[in-house]
This record gives sequence, structure tokens and C-alpha cells, in this order.
Amino acid sequence: MISGLSHSPEANILTPAGWMRGRIVLDGPKIGAIAAKPCLRTEDNDLPLIIPGFIDLHIHGGNGTDYTDGEEGIRAFIRYHTQHGTVALAPTTSTAPISVIEAALADISHIQAKPAPNEATVLGAHLEGPFINPGKLGAQSNQTILPDLDLVARWTKLCRLRVATIAPEMTGGMELISAFSATGCRVQVGHSLATPELLAEAFGCGMVGFTHLFNGMSGAHHRDAGVAAYALAHGQYAELISDLIHVNRTMMLAAIRAIPRLFAITDATASAGLPDGRYASSDDSAVIKTGLMVMTEDGTSLAGSAITMLDAYRNLVSLGLSPGFASELCATRQADYLGLRDLGRLSPGMSASFVMLGQRDLSLQGVWMRGTQT
Repeated sequence: MISGLSHSPEANILTPAGWMRGRIVLDGPKIGAIAAKPCLRTEDNDLPLIIPGFIDLHIHGGNGTDYTDGEEGIRAFIRYHTQHGTVALAPTTSTAPISVIEAALADISHIQAKPAPNEATVLGAHLEGPFINPGKLGAQSNQTILPDLDLVARWTKLCRLRVATIAPEMTGGMELISAFSATGCRVQVGHSLATPELLAEAFGCGMVGFTHLFNGMSGAHHRDAGVAAYALAHGQYAELISDLIHVNRTMMLAAIRAIPRLFAITDATASAGLPDGRYASSDDSAVIKTGLMVMTEDGTSLAGSAITMLDAYRNLVSLGLSPGFASELCATRQADYLGLRDLGRLSPGMSASFVMLGQRDLSLQGVWMRGTQT
């Protein structure tokens, strides 16, 4: 062990070279070294698993607050998800009045500039709407607007936009994709009824991914190929709400097999972490939370989820994915998607942001944020 440096408990550590048995040496907020030896089979011991901390690129809220609740409300739901293993995230807006979106973007930008020790790293914002198709709203409010390049310019000055969800079929959609892409924002199709032909044009303009695959989009019928079918045929990156509710288990496995860089998200809302019951949503409508399912009050639509990324990880393992492969879908691919060089993997020089889980039951045994156990 390197003298004078702290270290993690002994565990099976997931590294780019495979599983290693030993300890992570902590050098301040970074990984100084991995003092470990190769472990061919983690099942041969009872040590816990250490994997990269989760990254959530689509998350509206949790524990009673969401993106509309001001800086302290956003920080509150960030802390909640941090306690469940998420070490980096992109707080996500939804279709709302322009003033509400702009206030949220300003709050997210301020939090990003002034991180707290016990809070997951804020990567920037995910703008979901208002540039979506009113014919595919899902649980979002009917306050969509047509693409507006002046708003894009204003919003990108307010906050770093990491991801933007738009419907490319809306008038001016291609210009909107190009404008977002020029800022380095990852543009995704969502809440859309676009045809395969139009999607081919959109991806030629800079669109790169799919928002909550299968949900909020036209489908994958074998004689009527919609957005979901195009994703399965051509997609490289796509989000998947991994709550086992939004997408059937078999369809989840089909997507994992078809889309090489598919990654997990929560789409968590304010009701994540709350008891079952009726709650007001950010647009003053009501939702009903039952277990990890959240529905609009009239029961016609799912309204986000109530899971954490820890739940998503466990669900992926329950599908038959190995713990290492499930980790790739919950951390590594998100880091690669955004070009994050210090997250998503455990190796010297990377951020010391990781989670420790019980090997047998995947119980959460510890979360380390930038070198400090939370």
C-alpha cells in the first residue's frame, strides 16, 4: 500500500482490464492506484463488488422535488440520488413555459459551478422539450413550441446543455439539430412521430441518439416502421428506462442486443423515494405512485419513473446481464457518450467516484464521491 494515502475496503474491483481483487488507493479526489491482483471469478470469494459510480443522463427529480423547485430543490434530489450510487447526472427539464425552463437552466448552471461535497457531479442539463411533437406528448404538458434558434442561443448561454431531446419532424427541426450540435450538445429524437426517411436526414444533420427508447415515439411494427424501428436498425446510442415497467423484459433484451451503445437511465421524477400516493407534478397536474410505477391521475400514461440508478443496475442484472456488463450500461457508455475522461471507469487518474455492492444481493454498502465516502 502507498504510504500516507487512504484506500477502499478490500473488494472485487471492476477495472478496464477486468475484475481485480484488492483495494483502490485514494489520492484526494482521484484514484492513485489499484492495489489488486486479477480475479478470474468473483464468485470464488465473498468480497463485495466495487464498480464505477452510476451516471444518469435523464433525471427530473426525486425525494419530493424536481427541476422546477429552485436551486435548493434540485440539490435535494441530487443528494437523494447520490445516496443511491449516482455520481454524475444531467438534471432534466420537461415541456413547460419558457420562464420555468430558463429559471431551471440558471439553477442547474449555478449548481454545476458550485458543487457540494455530498452531491453528484452536475454535468450540465438535459433539455427535454419544448421542441417536441404535440401528438406524442406522453405525460408532458401541452406547451410545445416550434424550433426557435434565438432560444437555443439564449439557453446555451444560460447553461451547458449536454443533451437535447427534440422531434425532428417539426418545422425547422433540421436547423434546430444543427444549432444544438454546433454547441457540442448531444441531440436525441424523442416525443416524435418522425418517419425513417426523415430520421435519416436528421442523423445526417447531427442527431445522434434516442430518448427513452420505445416510449414517446412511434413504434416498431413490422409493416409500419417508426422511430423505435429505426433505432433498432440504425441506432448507436439510445436511452433505456430500466425500471422493467416502461419496457418489457424481452424488448429490453432485444434493444441491448441491437443497439451497441445503449445505456440505462431512470427518467426519475419527484415521487422517486416517496411513499405510495397521489402527488402534484411540476405542471400542477397529479400523478399516482404505486411501488416504482408513476402514472398520470387518469391512468392513461406513465409519468416518468420512481427508480434510482441502483434500481436500474439491479434490474439489468435480473435480466441475465453480468455485473460487469450491467455496469457498462450504467456508467461507462454514458461517459463515452459525453466524452467524459475521468468517469465511467476505475483506473489510476480517474475520479474516485464509485459504489460498493454486496456480491450476493447487490445491497449498497458504500458510495464514494470524488474520494470521500458519502
